[in-house]
Amino acid sequence: MPGAERPGSGPSLRATGGSLHPGGVVGDGRYRLLAQFGVDERSGAHLWRARDGQLRRDVALTVLVGEPGDQRAGQGARRTLERAAHAARFSHSAVARVLDVLSLGNGITASEGVLGIVVADWGQGTDLVDLVAEHPLPPTTAARLVEPLASAVEQAHHSGLVLGVDHPQRIRVSPDSSLRLAFPGPRPSATLRDDVRGLGAVLYLLLTGRWPLPGGPDGIPAAPTGPDGVVVRPRTLVPQIPDEMSEAAMRSLEDSSRAGIRTGAAFQRALAGIAEREEQTELISAIAADENDDRDDGLTWTTRRPVHDRARKRKLALGVTALAAATVGVLAWIGIQLVSFFGDGSPSGAATPPLPGTSTPGQNTDGQPPPPPANGGPVKIAGTKLFNVKEAPDNPSRVGRATDGDPRTGWQTDDYRQQFPSFKPGVGLLISLDGKTKLASVRIDSPSPGTEVEIRTATSSKPDSLGDTKKIAGGKLNEGSTEIAIPDGEPAQYVIVWITKLAGGGKLQSEITEVTFLRAR
Repeated sequence: MPGAERPGSGPSLRATGGSLHPGGVVGDGRYRLLAQFGVDERSGAHLWRARDGQLRRDVALTVLVGEPGDQRAGQGARRTLERAAHAARFSHSAVARVLDVLSLGNGITASEGVLGIVVADWGQGTDLVDLVAEHPLPPTTAARLVEPLASAVEQAHHSGLVLGVDHPQRIRVSPDSSLRLAFPGPRPSATLRDDVRGLGAVLYLLLTGRWPLPGGPDGIPAAPTGPDGVVVRPRTLVPQIPDEMSEAAMRSLEDSSRAGIRTGAAFQRALAGIAEREEQTELISAIAADENDDRDDGLTWTTRRPVHDRARKRKLALGVTALAAATVGVLAWIGIQLVSFFGDGSPSGAATPPLPGTSTPGQNTDGQPPPPPANGGPVKIAGTKLFNVKEAPDNPSRVGRATDGDPRTGWQTDDYRQQFPSFKPGVGLLISLDGKTKLASVRIDSPSPGTEVEIRTATSSKPDSLGDTKKIAGGKLNEGSTEIAIPDGEPAQYVIVWITKLAGGGKLQSEITEVTFLRAR
């Protein structure tokens, strides 16, 4: 879990000449350590969340440990601190802002057993390692997560700065679902090329759950290598990965490739359009064996037997039915006009009562308002992501389970001790439909009765705030399946299932196992 100590990290907490542990203090007593988020052993950097006792706020600390008498370690620490100090003037949403740099005699006493500390602002979010712990991410999600980090690398390199994005525990997932360098302070020997190689490694990790560079953290399996010692391609591990995305990761990692990616801008160009194309790509099932016989063999005199297309027959039947209904409606209208023309002497302009079986606009045959649009079958879902406007996102790696067609899997909110909106206004799922569709209702399967939801629409897949969305329906979930009608068949492509009230008592948590949209007929 984010914010918790990692198994097996106990021995690494011991710093040379001192002790780093939750509750301990560093920086001449100013910073109280709260939780360790990793260790970058290549530079002896321990990554901590801490509390600034003077300003009373949480900060991210990159603590460089080592023996003060170790000349090599001291030189490396000074180089890292210099680079971090230069980065203090750099501003980008994907990089934590450097607040201070401490060194021996300048904020650090010799008895602390540390050689330097880089202090950065703390941002809410999720551990990158935790994000991929259960399973890799969909290619589209991976591309969108890493793109802001690539933008930061490109801007930093234009300023001559090395960021140090080549270690996964230094990177976290921000509440807006993008990657952020949370612990600045690059290795002394890190180069611009290492930053780009780090981008490729992060993309590789998101796609496969494996780390392809040396010095990876415990808990993340290393990427397998081939006979030539080169890591295998992501597509070899996960065949569903698009070939061009797999190649983008490899071209960033490899130095020998003539088409290698060596800048942040080139990395961005390589990813440009991939995510968009993936969102529009539909999985095409294999052609049935009997349909293969229908292919033209190139002989002009050969005729093919008719294709038995059930979908085409169904569409044809629906078309004939609709035509028949329209014909009946026209004949009924003509009958009404004839009755009104050859009436029984009623005054000119008097309203003619409707014939049995007919209705006036806005009424049924019994004079009542028309019912909501009838359901016309499920709508295909093109993608699902978390919609979060405040604080850390809730289980973003599991969000796809709410629309995977399997009611045995689901997405859960975090555990809360206070009901919405005291801690945050709510949390939801932003679901992209396969084109703009007129909706009749949404069916939500949930084991969390009492959960209250709003159904909202957005004009894009990336609304900036809740104010950019429109509420079209709402309701309270029962245990099991709950169907919420959408009045007037509201057409939409981007729909948000927004949770406004959590289920439970002392432990407040809601789960959604499946969301299904039904189109209006």
